[in-house]
Amino acid sequence: MNSIFTNQEILAFRNETDGCKNVIHLNNAGAGLMPNIVTQVQLDHIKLESQVGGYEASALRASEVQDFYIQCAKLFNCRSTNIAFTASATDAYTRALSSIPFKEGDIILTDNDDFVSNQIQFLSLQKRLGVKIVRINNATIGGVDLNDLEEKLKTFRPKLLAITHIPTNSGLVQPVIEIAKIYNNYIQQNADKTWYILDACQSAGQMKLDIAELQCDFMSITCRKFLRGPRGTGALYISDKALEMGLEPMFIDMRGAEWKQKDEYQQQPTAMRFEDWEFAYSTLLGTAAAIEYCLNIGENKIWQQVKSLSTILRNQLSQIDKVRVLDKGPETGGLVTFHVQGSDPKFIVSELLKRKINVVPSYRAFGIIDFDEKGIEWAVRASPHYYNTIEELDIFIQSIKEII
Repeated sequence: MNSIFTNQEILAFRNETDGCKNVIHLNNAGAGLMPNIVTQVQLDHIKLESQVGGYEASALRASEVQDFYIQCAKLFNCRSTNIAFTASATDAYTRALSSIPFKEGDIILTDNDDFVSNQIQFLSLQKRLGVKIVRINNATIGGVDLNDLEEKLKTFRPKLLAITHIPTNSGLVQPVIEIAKIYNNYIQQNADKTWYILDACQSAGQMKLDIAELQCDFMSITCRKFLRGPRGTGALYISDKALEMGLEPMFIDMRGAEWKQKDEYQQQPTAMRFEDWEFAYSTLLGTAAAIEYCLNIGENKIWQQVKSLSTILRNQLSQIDKVRVLDKGPETGGLVTFHVQGSDPKFIVSELLKRKINVVPSYRAFGIIDFDEKGIEWAVRASPHYYNTIEELDIFIQSIKEII
């Protein structure tokens, strides 16, 4: 393997991550191991809160709180005023979705590999408001069929285009740059007809997310996965266009708006309108530290290392009898999914856990369309990160051989 990082750099990453001493962590698509600095920042703030009070602690750390928005803007190549802090990717996504003024008969155009919670929310909107769901066909190699996307945008002129960059149940990476070009060309003749939400829950921290290239109106992320931030954190990008058009979450609160008169409120001019007044400042500060840590390493280098490690895993797993690697698409990323004929996912995960190896099972209910197409009821998902070593992957592969 031609590593993107030197052995000394990888050793440094591991020395800065206490969890690496305890486990072989191949569940970064669930929650990455936090760097020690991220843990310490949170502990320091919680201690400060205990000493001076919660409100007072956040006031004392006002500049550090603002640094979250600055770091996130660097991550997305946008302005800090386009960023809202949220409790998770789903929380971010729901706030964006609730801001779109749907009416009966409006169409949501989405892909077949969209995140399960998003699909459930679409179905809820269908039940409550009478919107219609139209899905883009998949290409033979996997991922959205770009020609079908272009045709359905023109035919249906949907109220919403919803794409999941990397689905939770597969290593597929959707061709979002090409999707952005198609959407941008379409919107030139259909201004204000269609909004575009990109779910980047699994891609944030794996690869560079540049709003100038992605051309979305909203982008939701979590910070606990490949960004290696704390759980209970997410972020939402809101475009200038969406802000200028007055879009706001359905349940806007006192941080997002000011109560001006008895029957009148005024929304905040920035992305702050998508935030709640109350959130955990310790986790926000931890997230800022995690993003800064990621940026200092370099997103492109991280992406190359993650792709290299996941390719090794797929190649080695495909050589094991009874193991079927499930990932396909124009590009694959750091989520490696596989099925073992005649086995049980809980048994596999449990046996790996006994060996201090972390992976997770994935089930049909997480991606019904994808799983039915593949003819399976479950998969095991392993997701390496740049701090994982070849030796750890070898131990994992040998363990799979022993277990099955």
